[in-house]
Amino acid sequence: MPAPEGAGAVQHRGVLDREAATEGGSQPKKPAPRRKRRAAKTASRKRSPKTSPDKRSYVCSVRLNTAEKQLLTEAATAARTSLPAFLARAGLAAARDPESAAGSIAGERELISEVFAARRHLGHVGNNLNQLARAVNSGDRPADTQLDAVLDAVRRATERVQAATDKLLESR
Repeated sequence: MPAPEGAGAVQHRGVLDREAATEGGSQPKKPAPRRKRRAAKTASRKRSPKTSPDKRSYVCSVRLNTAEKQLLTEAATAARTSLPAFLARAGLAAARDPESAAGSIAGERELISEVFAARRHLGHVGNNLNQLARAVNSGDRPADTQLDAVLDAVRRATERVQAATDKLLESR
């Protein structure tokens, strides 16, 4: 036999009315209250927390270009550590042996300085060669010793630039 009209949950414009059902039927259940999230326990950490003297409390920012970041990220991945931890460890290792670190950094700086100095020198020698060429083209005859000296200086300057460039490319 069908239930009498009004029995069961009451519909109000398609929404369930949570009031008591008529005819003494069962009452609709209230939704269970949400559980509050508890803070993560320190016991679930994978590593033990650092003691106060060992805890790192200072933050240093580092600016990198894309190539530098990629190179350091690959090195950190190979060392199975995060990039900040890798940078800290590498910096500390360099600080423990400052002469070696300063030597490698200074070596690269000196190499770049040498490339620029050799390039400037080549520019000066090239200027002398242009002055001799202009003199020859205007009908003057420079001494053979002057011409030989300038050509020899150009040769030495180009060799210097080439050697510095080769060293710079080898170091990369």
